[in-house]
Amino acid sequence: MVQTESIVLPSVDELNVNEVNLTYPVLKAAAFHLGKYCEFKNNEFMLCKCEQSDPRECIEEGKLVTACTLDFFKQLKKHCKDEFSQYYNCIDKASFNYRFNPCRKTQSVFDKCVLNNLNIERPMFGYYAQVKVHDSSRPKPKYNIIEFPVYAAPVSRDEPLLPPKYNSRRLWSQ
Repeated sequence: MVQTESIVLPSVDELNVNEVNLTYPVLKAAAFHLGKYCEFKNNEFMLCKCEQSDPRECIEEGKLVTACTLDFFKQLKKHCKDEFSQYYNCIDKASFNYRFNPCRKTQSVFDKCVLNNLNIERPMFGYYAQVKVHDSSRPKPKYNIIEFPVYAAPVSRDEPLLPPKYNSRRLWSQ
């Protein structure tokens, strides 16, 4: 991608953040509770990405999402380490495509532990697909609204019409 001199890129120090180095089964096992724990910060980040045309504007929101994720896994390790390790090991080893079905018993034990210690209830099925209104403290963006000309129909009721080629024109001109 071609850049001009007027574009200022963020420094490496601004972009440097602790990463979440976890495998797919671990992230899949914690996904529902993690989404609930970091919902507000994730919605802020996604709103920023959608509203801003420049990804450099959302660096701080992205750092907050990563910090929230790290905090969640620290809390999970502190309170539900054994239950969580049994659950993600079951997901990892019970099926070749990481299905939840063979691990419902370990899932219920893990869900109870998270509910009792972190006060996070597993969201209902379809929770993340529901439409929600996010109340943000960020200012609303200013959009450039493009006005398109509106063309009026050239045919009036008084003008005689040419004979239709396939059907009645009167059906559409009323």
